[in-house]
Amino acid sequence: MTGNVVAAIPAPAWSGFDIGPLRVHAYALCILLGIVAAIWLTDRRWRKRGGPEGSIWDIAIWAIPFGIIGGRLYHVFSSPDAYFGPGFDGTGNLALIPQIWLGGLGIWGAVVLGVVGAWIGCRRANVKISAFIDAAAPGILLAQAIGRWGNYFNQELFGGPTTLPWGLSVSPEFVPVGFSPDTLFHPTFLYECLWNLAGVATLLLLDRKLKLRNGRLFLLYAMIYTAGRVWIEMLRIDTAEQITILGMTARLNVWTSILVFILALVLFLVIGRYRRGKSSDSVYLPGHGPAEEDALVGTSGSDAPTANAATDAPGVGPSAPTDAGTPAEAKKASEN
Repeated sequence: MTGNVVAAIPAPAWSGFDIGPLRVHAYALCILLGIVAAIWLTDRRWRKRGGPEGSIWDIAIWAIPFGIIGGRLYHVFSSPDAYFGPGFDGTGNLALIPQIWLGGLGIWGAVVLGVVGAWIGCRRANVKISAFIDAAAPGILLAQAIGRWGNYFNQELFGGPTTLPWGLSVSPEFVPVGFSPDTLFHPTFLYECLWNLAGVATLLLLDRKLKLRNGRLFLLYAMIYTAGRVWIEMLRIDTAEQITILGMTARLNVWTSILVFILALVLFLVIGRYRRGKSSDSVYLPGHGPAEEDALVGTSGSDAPTANAATDAPGVGPSAPTDAGTPAEAKKASEN
């Protein structure tokens, strides 16, 4: 769309601030705010499910860095031209790889390695990874909803041109080649944010009604997110890897979303069928719940029965105390 049009969503006039020589990017702040929101919501849900006090931080300290590294690795290898050059010809700039503040975190890598990190944290805290990811699922989606605003401040990953009243305006230097500077674009960051927020509400409601366990709420999160990502991804016009399957060509993230949705659906149904009636509300690994640990301590404590319990019982065995004292004293007492 061209012409003198006032955009419903103007280009951002701010992208961060400076603290001395340090530049704090708005993109990084959005990611950080999303992480904080996810920890807050997950902590509330985890405590309600009986998670041990403070364990959320023991798990997060592993899950968050693993997730960031995984997200960056997925982005780098799914959009390699800037880093390795077209066709990996070596003309790219490898120094860009650690510069995540410029944008570029792939959700698939973030989730996969984030779950690996969470598994390590859960093992150290003696809790079930399935219980934790079920508790964390709405928080993860909330983090994604907030983090997407980083794309707005970076003026990236928007959709094609639109005449809709909520079209997005971008600064001239970010307008793709071939479009007029006053073109309005689909605000895909906003679409995904709203979709994810609706998904958070859906997950919380269904969990309250159905009490999904054994990782099924996490799988439902995957299905909700990927269902929205497919149509939102198809609106985007940024450069991306194109994959052809069965004669149909689409962006890599479209095919990835479809594959993840199918896998999540199959696992959701399989777990629901074979774990029906076997779900446990305990978040602890077997043998590590408070009651089990208390019982273990009780059997090994000072009050535990010993092999000599029978002979130490009152009035039984040679060591049993008597009121009569020695045999001689007993005889004297009977004569009196």
